[in-house]
Amino acid sequence: MSSNKINAVFYAESYHPIQAGSIDGTDILPHDNAVYRAHLCSSAGLYDPFGDPKVIGDPYCTIFVGRLSHLTTEDTLRKAMSVYGRVRNLRLVRHIVTGASRGYAFVEYETEREMQRAYKDAQHGLSRKTYTLYTFTIFTT
Repeated sequence: MSSNKINAVFYAESYHPIQAGSIDGTDILPHDNAVYRAHLCSSAGLYDPFGDPKVIGDPYCTIFVGRLSHLTTEDTLRKAMSVYGRVRNLRLVRHIVTGASRGYAFVEYETEREMQRAYKDAQHGLSRKTYTLYTFTIFTT
């Protein structure tokens, strides 16, 4: 066996929930119940983003922004995400008791096109120095 094979590391080209929990990217079965339930609902056509009365805004214009610095504020994030389009609504999720940032947010854009632009361009566009953001992950609904 060559040393290249022994030290090889699997890096995914894109996010896939089942591969995310796999050491080498070869798993085909869900590795936890949350992924299993999401996969089951998706394949059965049970996902209805407009069926939840607690959802505010258009889920098709909203992105999830994760891995944020706990020092990130709503103003800082709005400034950073406004580069990609007109932000209609922004919710930085905070701890219910302490009010501290939980490190993730939901950003709703005026149009689906602006959301797609942010999804595509913001993956690696924000630096920790400038906006006190970590490299973050974005998912669409």
